[in-house]
Amino acid sequence: MTPLLLLRLLCLLSLAATAAALPADFTTILAAKSALSDPASALVVWDPRLSRSPCRWPHLLCSDRSPAVASLLLSNLSLAGTFPSPLCSLESLAHLDLSYNSLTGPLPPCLAALPSLTHLDLAGNEFSGQVPGSYGAGFPSLATLSLAGNVLSGAFPGFLFDVTTLEELLLAYNPFAPSALPENVSGLTSLRVLWLSGCGLVGEIPPSIGSLGSLVNLDLSTNNLTGEIPSSIRRLENVVQIELYSNRLTGSVPEGLGALKRLQFLDASMNRLSGEIPADLFHAPSLESLHLYQNDLSGRMPATLGQAPALVDLRLFTNRLVGELPPEFGKKCPLQFLDLSDNRISGRIPAALCSAGKLEQLLILNNELFGPIPPELGQCRTLTRVRLPNNRLSGPVPPDMWGLPHLYLLELVGNKLSGTLDPIIAMAKNLSQLLISDNGFTGALPAQIGALPALFELSAANNMFSGPLPASLAEVSTLGRLDLRNNSLSGEVPRGVRRWQKLTQLDLANNRLTGTIPPGLGELPVLNSLDMSNNELIGDVPVQLENLKLSLLNLSNNRLTGALPPLLSGSMYRDSFVGNPALWRDTCPSGRRARTGRRGLVGSVTSILAVAGVVLLLVVAWFCYTSYRRQHSGHAAEPRGGGRDGSSRPRWLLTSFHKVEFDEDDIMSCLDEDNVVGMGAAGKVYKAVLGGGGEDAVVAVKKLWGDEGKAAESTGKDSFDAEVATLGRIRHKNIVKLWCCIRSGDCRLLVYEYVSNGSLGDLLHGGKSGLLDWPARHRIMVDAAEGLAYLHHDCAPPIVHRDVKSNNILLDAELGAKVADFGVARIIGNGPAAVTAIAGSCGYIAPEYSYTLRVTQKSDVYSFGVVMLELVTGKKPIGEELGDKDLVRWVHGGIERDGLDSVLDPGLAGASKDDMVTVLHVALLCTSSLPINRPSMKTVVKLLVEAAPPSPESMPKAAEQRPLDV
Repeated sequence: MTPLLLLRLLCLLSLAATAAALPADFTTILAAKSALSDPASALVVWDPRLSRSPCRWPHLLCSDRSPAVASLLLSNLSLAGTFPSPLCSLESLAHLDLSYNSLTGPLPPCLAALPSLTHLDLAGNEFSGQVPGSYGAGFPSLATLSLAGNVLSGAFPGFLFDVTTLEELLLAYNPFAPSALPENVSGLTSLRVLWLSGCGLVGEIPPSIGSLGSLVNLDLSTNNLTGEIPSSIRRLENVVQIELYSNRLTGSVPEGLGALKRLQFLDASMNRLSGEIPADLFHAPSLESLHLYQNDLSGRMPATLGQAPALVDLRLFTNRLVGELPPEFGKKCPLQFLDLSDNRISGRIPAALCSAGKLEQLLILNNELFGPIPPELGQCRTLTRVRLPNNRLSGPVPPDMWGLPHLYLLELVGNKLSGTLDPIIAMAKNLSQLLISDNGFTGALPAQIGALPALFELSAANNMFSGPLPASLAEVSTLGRLDLRNNSLSGEVPRGVRRWQKLTQLDLANNRLTGTIPPGLGELPVLNSLDMSNNELIGDVPVQLENLKLSLLNLSNNRLTGALPPLLSGSMYRDSFVGNPALWRDTCPSGRRARTGRRGLVGSVTSILAVAGVVLLLVVAWFCYTSYRRQHSGHAAEPRGGGRDGSSRPRWLLTSFHKVEFDEDDIMSCLDEDNVVGMGAAGKVYKAVLGGGGEDAVVAVKKLWGDEGKAAESTGKDSFDAEVATLGRIRHKNIVKLWCCIRSGDCRLLVYEYVSNGSLGDLLHGGKSGLLDWPARHRIMVDAAEGLAYLHHDCAPPIVHRDVKSNNILLDAELGAKVADFGVARIIGNGPAAVTAIAGSCGYIAPEYSYTLRVTQKSDVYSFGVVMLELVTGKKPIGEELGDKDLVRWVHGGIERDGLDSVLDPGLAGASKDDMVTVLHVALLCTSSLPINRPSMKTVVKLLVEAAPPSPESMPKAAEQRPLDV
């Protein structure tokens, strides 16, 4: 026996002897440790060689009476594998917490026999199968049972209501088969928490629920419960929270809830409730939050609303409520959030709404309010979001309201407001969206509007503004949308518009603007819509506009002169320049030779000489290039460290994430303008055909703009770093593969797999939508949803894409979808991530993101919902055919006016209509205005798979993916 082998044997014998000397419970947990996968090495310290006092080991607590294990606290440690069965022999174990790990397999029946177990938490794992029947007959001491957030199936385990010792029962978000609650649940007299959200519950809420006198938290939300809310619920004298939202409940809100002295939160939104809101409800002395939105409630607003003593959050939007708000509403309560939108509420806005000095969000859009905005709201410095569009408000806006320091969004569209935009707006340093179109505002736009550091959208169309555009407006580098059409603005467009690098829409139509079109507009990388029609603009159409990729260009009815740039002379822009009689299309230069006379001959000679010079330069350049390649062939690694001859050849750094058969020279030789296949805010994309053959014979190369980093967020990472950090370690079939990255000074390249069918947006809206039948569109949705679900749920910590759109979903030869372009992606931890600027594209940005600058996974869900609407309707997210609405609002309006069928793509809505309607409902859920109402991407995948067309080839094959630890 060798000395080394002998040493190892001695170590093993020593360890075995040490373990054998431990009390039995600690030998048991070492056995349990060996049965678990511990990639984070969280349990490496469970080692008798490191500490001979196992009661000091982390994640466990010992019994006071003996050296036995009383508590195992193993939550959120990235543990994997199946449940470690040795734990079932710990007879002193009272508290077992294995929540939020990656444990799989069935639930262990043996746990039910543990005599001392009072707290069992297995939530947030991947346990599957049915809940063991032994759980209903065992557990002599169990007070808390949490199995939430697993993949448990079978019938809802109603037998758990037989465990009479339970104080907390948490089974939420498991895919149980549709099941009813037991008729009699009154045996759980000690039950304090009942959390059954998303459990597949059907049928009615049993009246016996009112017998649970100890209940503090009742949550039956997100099920398919029907019938009325039982009146016995008013007997829950200790209840603090009642959550019944997102069911199919009917009938009225029970009376008598005002007598519940501890009730703080009541949410019965997104049901089918009708009738009036009980007047006594606002007598509940502790009621802080009342959500009854998206029901069919009617009648007048109760006068008792003005007496509510503790109300903080009231959301009653999308009902049929009428009447006036009590004038004293807000005087006696610390109101922070009020949303009464989409009702028929009339009268004046109560002046007392901000009496407590805490009001943050005021939303009463689409009602019948009249009169002035109360001056008191101008003093409400806590306001962050004000939405009062489409009412009948009149008079001037309180001057101080323009300058509220925390205001993100001010939306007053579609009223009868008048007066001027006050220069005090310079104080609104957080203002992101100023939406005041369709009113009667007058006067000049103040120069102070250029001092707003966060302004993303200025929409002031259809007013009576006059005077010149303030030059300071060109200083607003955050501007994404500018709509000033249908005013009386005069003077020239400000110089320096090239600073608008985030601008997607510019509409200055129907004003009195003079001067020339700024050539700098052609340098705006993401400008999508440009309308300067019906003005008095003069001069040429700048050739720089050829750089833009526009869905809308309208320069008609001006005084433009000269020849149109060649790329703007085609039929695509036939109607973009009408009403400019001195402007001509230079499609056939020879047709003007008779007019040009001798100048034409001189021009021809000059052109011939110029062409000859260009040819000569190309020949010389080609000779130099081929000589260079011959001299340096066979030295692929040298460019990264410089040439052997000490020349000034660039020093490249290539970092690969997969095995590649090419080098930086192969890539650089393909960066020719003829190979450009796309251009965006971050840079150009080239198609590079390489000579190596195989899978990587064709790649896509993104070359970032040299000064791109100057616009990066304050996190210090530009889009190159973000994309490399995100994509470099991701392995998923529905996310585009990053082969490598190359950098040299300011030149930065990202080399991806080439996806042959381009983007979904180009295929869907570029005249080839006929290639996308419904099964293909559905398959694309599922593929993209699986890619996003991987980012949100399988990456640790999660990744938010932040720019989900159809142009960032690429299609391969079989029309399989891959999510691409991670230049603005963010890794997030617990809760939302704060950003300093809005990322995303017009029409796809979640409403809360644009005014809170807080990003979560639900922001991506909203954007993906818009993509789904594109595929269902065939429409773009914004466009002329939608009028002044985005796609989400257009769909809602169409459904309300003409029904669901009216918004379906008419080219597909035949035999596929029912399947399309099912997916439309999922898309509407994803684009809910409230993030909390949107499903997770994991749920979206499940819903889409369930909505698959009947043809078997349309069913995607789910690939197993390993979680990513970023």
